[in-house]
Amino acid sequence: MHPRVALGIGILLVLVGLLWTLQGLDIVGGSGMSGVPIWAVIGPFVALIGIVVALGARRKR
Repeated sequence: MHPRVALGIGILLVLVGLLWTLQGLDIVGGSGMSGVPIWAVIGPFVALIGIVVALGARRKR
């Protein structure tokens, strides 16, 4: 995979993980995920995976 694509995917995963965390904590409303605690647990894991992917892409450059 091209490093720029991997970096973009990593950043996207971090943003999605952050959104899911905020929805799970009921800080961001308007979704069926809002206020559901499991998303406050899943979100940080997704964000962590995104950080690992983004850092891996930076090392390949």
